Amino acid sequence: MGDVEKSKYLTQKNQHHGLSEAVIYARVSSKKQAKENNGLLSQETRCREYARGKYDVIAVFQDDVSGSSENRSGMNALLAFLKTRRNDPVVVLFDDVSRLARDIDTHRELKRKIRALHCHLETPSFVFRDDADSEFTENMQAGFAQHMRRKNAEQTFNRMRAVLMNGYWPFAVPRGYKRPGIKGMKSALVRDEPIASIMAEVMIKFASGHLQTQAEVKRFLEAQPAFPKCLPNGTIRNQRVKEMLTRVIYAGYIEHAPWDVSLRRGQHEPLIDLTTFEKIQERLNGRAKLPARADLDEAFPLRGFLLCGDCNQPMTACWSKGRSKTYPYYLCQRPDCESHGKSINRDKLHQEFEGIIEGLRPRPELIAMAKAMFSDIWEQRLLSAKQQASKVKSDIKKLDARISGLLDRIVDAQSDTVVGAYEKRITEMEREKQVLIASSENMVPSKPTFERSFRTAILFLANPQKLWTNGNLTAKRTLLKLAFSDKLTFDREIGLRTAQATLPFRVFGSSRPQCKMARPTGFEPVAPRLGI
Repeated sequence: MGDVEKSKYLTQKNQHHGLSEAVIYARVSSKKQAKENNGLLSQETRCREYARGKYDVIAVFQDDVSGSSENRSGMNALLAFLKTRRNDPVVVLFDDVSRLARDIDTHRELKRKIRALHCHLETPSFVFRDDADSEFTENMQAGFAQHMRRKNAEQTFNRMRAVLMNGYWPFAVPRGYKRPGIKGMKSALVRDEPIASIMAEVMIKFASGHLQTQAEVKRFLEAQPAFPKCLPNGTIRNQRVKEMLTRVIYAGYIEHAPWDVSLRRGQHEPLIDLTTFEKIQERLNGRAKLPARADLDEAFPLRGFLLCGDCNQPMTACWSKGRSKTYPYYLCQRPDCESHGKSINRDKLHQEFEGIIEGLRPRPELIAMAKAMFSDIWEQRLLSAKQQASKVKSDIKKLDARISGLLDRIVDAQSDTVVGAYEKRITEMEREKQVLIASSENMVPSKPTFERSFRTAILFLANPQKLWTNGNLTAKRTLLKLAFSDKLTFDREIGLRTAQATLPFRVFGSSRPQCKMARPTGFEPVAPRLGI
């Protein structure tokens, strides 16, 4: 149809339906297109130019979602508006058939709803008629729009899957990473500091057991000022903690089961190694731990580690309000305990505990002995690690052979069920192989690693009191776990009972005179006890 013929037809049609007002509907497929390409504005401009001299445009409705669905906020608002004009219908203008919908069924349903409200559809690029030829052309355009939508989706899927296969992450950036902002590297990831280092630290602590539960991980992250919080009150959602601990991307690997992309090494720097990640999964899937206490704080680091001498149950702590200020106390709150509600001054108890910590410090001449012992043990472990690494390489070769054998079976298999079982087993073996490769890379440590490890360990052994005095709550709780093999017991008559230190402190502290770890009150005289 030529422009002159089309103009005559529209004039006659307008006179026929007698409508003088119109609304404009514009749609793009994403919010990004709406912001960057001015697609909505250009569609509106074209429709206004088309309506000039024919209709008065009284409203504009917009969407920035896919055209495959009819449930869109802009379209819903348009239909609601048309219902208010049921007795005074208008013309609905849109730039092109594909802007109304990119699905044949959706196109027909929206057209039916609009016409049911006695409104008419018009577009600058197509004339809606009720004859067979026009209906065929309209269906062809709607079908072509649907085809292009699906084709674009297929092309996008294929490109993104290829990116995944090459070890890059094309989806939303995981917390702890960022895009480098370099042209041609849109899918690359680099560490986002200091968030990446904080996440690496907390995951290593959880894998090693220094942080026992996800609740402790959550509180650790909430205590880091540089780590972004989920909520205005400075807290982090449990789901974010779970995602951090279960995403293999933080181990430097990529997988996406919905797109059949198996585990593979990613083109980004890991925050932790794969072995540490697997330890985290074992802890998450293993026996559940008791949740960490929500009332642990810096003021009472011994809470939960201190037992009552009368009932042998953990003591709690509280602040007691005085005339001018509050005072910290430990106490037992078991109703059937003789010490129920009887408070112990926190500062005096901490002072006594610091005496115990001071008694764990070895003499300076034992440090050289400790280093020699650690060096001998290190050499033995190094030899063992080399042997283990050789065995792992052999296991990897065996896995490759088994995978190759399963692939040959898939070629000969006739049943889809059998093929699926083989593919599942191959995926499991590939993951097992990647774990072995990752573990073998870090299995044999270098000499500087020993020096760093020894320096950290000896600083702790040489002066545990410094860690207790200057460390935060996490450091103090770690010291309690490493220095003592059992919890401490407080007796109201004798104070802190003799604490059982762990093996390193028993060995290196044995040549040092023991500090007073219990008051003499309550013990029998020395002479009768010795039989003198």
